[in-house]
Amino acid sequence: MSAPIVILGSGLAGITVARELRKLDAAVSITIVTADDGAFYSKPSLSNALAAGKTAPQLVLTPRETLAAQLKLEIRAHTRVTRLLPGEHAIETDSGRLEYSRLVLALGAQPIRLPIEGNGAAEIMSVNNLSDYVAFRTRLAGAGRVAILGGGLIGCEFANDLRAAGIAVEVFDLAPQALGRLLPDAAAPNFAQGLAAAGARIRFNTSIARVDRAEDGFVLLDAQGKDYSADLVLSAVGLRPETELARAAGLDIKRGI
Repeated sequence: MSAPIVILGSGLAGITVARELRKLDAAVSITIVTADDGAFYSKPSLSNALAAGKTAPQLVLTPRETLAAQLKLEIRAHTRVTRLLPGEHAIETDSGRLEYSRLVLALGAQPIRLPIEGNGAAEIMSVNNLSDYVAFRTRLAGAGRVAILGGGLIGCEFANDLRAAGIAVEVFDLAPQALGRLLPDAAAPNFAQGLAAAGARIRFNTSIARVDRAEDGFVLLDAQGKDYSADLVLSAVGLRPETELARAAGLDIKRGI
């Protein structure tokens, strides 16, 4: 039996590739390897599900077992790839070696981690997948104040979602305006005013340098030495392509794969 086509990643890109391959060949063997659960869901829903009252299971569009049956493929969930071996047509994972006929890298992106100091820096949360959302909802229980690092699209979506759920929000961004890469200068103030009218406090031209644990949450210190308090700190400063495996394997990645 020939080795399968192996797809690394079960996000939109990986699942779409699997669906298109299945359209082309009803018999080819396909295996999806993912560190996640393997269920299919809409990633943009993660930043606006709270106010809608949706739990993680309710965000799932297609459960793993159903998806595997529909596409007639194998999904190896909760499996981390540790090394690519292009010369051997194989990958190494935390559950063993797997050979492939073709390999598709659909690993997506990982949250950018800011160089923030302090004994609370390691507890800054990011929401990049369904497991992250579960952890976020758990940590959010009982939290009345959330600090969001980043005033881009995702940061503003989370701010709006949290405010709709009745949670106090303070947004910090080094940029002089919200959605700096999406809105022209003339429109940005109107957007910021709308977010502020919803109850979100926005602090532009502000960079958080330190996050420390406090008795009732966290203390944030900006670059000018001013301090703020929050029950939970959420980072939404952006994503960078997941290229470490490809780089280690000697592939030409440039800015991405």
